[in-house]
Amino acid sequence: MTPTQQQTSSPSVRKLPTKGPFLIAPSILSADFAKLGEEIAFLERAGADWIHVDVMDGHFVPNLTIGAPVVKAIRPITRLPLDVHLMVEKPERLIADFAKAGADYLTIHVESTREVEETLKKIRELGVKPGISLRPRTSAESVFAFLKYVDLVLVMTVEPGFGGQAFMHEQVTKIAQIRQELLRQNISALIEIDGGVTDQTARTLMDADILVAGSFIFKHDYRSAIKALKDVKCSN
Repeated sequence: MTPTQQQTSSPSVRKLPTKGPFLIAPSILSADFAKLGEEIAFLERAGADWIHVDVMDGHFVPNLTIGAPVVKAIRPITRLPLDVHLMVEKPERLIADFAKAGADYLTIHVESTREVEETLKKIRELGVKPGISLRPRTSAESVFAFLKYVDLVLVMTVEPGFGGQAFMHEQVTKIAQIRQELLRQNISALIEIDGGVTDQTARTLMDADILVAGSFIFKHDYRSAIKALKDVKCSN
């Protein structure tokens, strides 16, 4: 299945893990917000597959970022899927707003609500692909019961809340555990990695499908950085 086919599939259709290059989802948390529209256009031309949007509420994580109005503003200016990561307490309060704003994926944290299953089901009912995420200190097993409800599992390889952190190599084992459990349950959800991703750390992430990268892309030539990340999987 090609990246284009994945982008245009129905929200109710599960997708097989990618067999070719990694899909690359630049995090706009590292972009220049004074010219966000231009930045997204540059990323699209440079070969990005998705646009990753980090939403933080200042409670679940210490930082405070953007809300649904920003997603609504960027939805008309890109054809790429908007991959929205909700690092917020009680995300069930906000999912309808982000769905209406144009999110293609909505990922919630397993630690952020007592209504994980209900929230994931509601996201799908809203016509959006649901995802589940977990902090580095949270065990892989904590998401196993929810895998059947999601299209995406987002593994954090840094503590959520701020960009530019160093990659936590001990999380690689957790990625493999989640891949094995997806295979055991015969679930084809995608595995996404977020935190400290570079062309070097990507070499340890062969069990993943999608790489979120902020600093590595925005501090270099966008096209060269995206190509370097994609080429890692092709060369192994």
